[in-house]
Amino acid sequence: MLRTTALLAALAAPVAAQAQDLPTSPYLPLAMTSDAANAALAACAAEGHNVSVAIVARDGNTKVLLKADNSGPHTASSATGKAFTSAGLGRDTAGLAEFISGNTANNGLRDMDPRLVIQAGGLPIRIGGALVGGIGVGGAPSGAIDADCARVGLDAIGAE
Repeated sequence: MLRTTALLAALAAPVAAQAQDLPTSPYLPLAMTSDAANAALAACAAEGHNVSVAIVARDGNTKVLLKADNSGPHTASSATGKAFTSAGLGRDTAGLAEFISGNTANNGLRDMDPRLVIQAGGLPIRIGGALVGGIGVGGAPSGAIDADCARVGLDAIGAE
């Protein structure tokens, strides 16, 4: 019995040491995404705008999508595309649109991935300096209003 225990301990020791060496990375918890999305949706609703809000994780997968009553049929895909763009490229979509329009050599960015939506209203989500996702809002009368609502969502969870 003692030999079996010693053998099992000897075999398990390298596995435990390797597990400690595994890389870790920050992620965006579902509860935080829900809080941020609800805050952004409420901010736009308070201004009378029926929008959709999407939050994607760093890998581009959608974590939350909220679609307000009476929001347009295009708003969900717009919000998701803006969130995907911000998470994937790590920058706000309004700034990205300006970057592209300021230098025609950057036009190829628009065609990099069909899921990209390069219009104002998408913001990267950074927590503790780490890029963990993106938030997108679509459906307000302007991209600037979409972005303002998205900012409210980030503020609600203490994101940068």
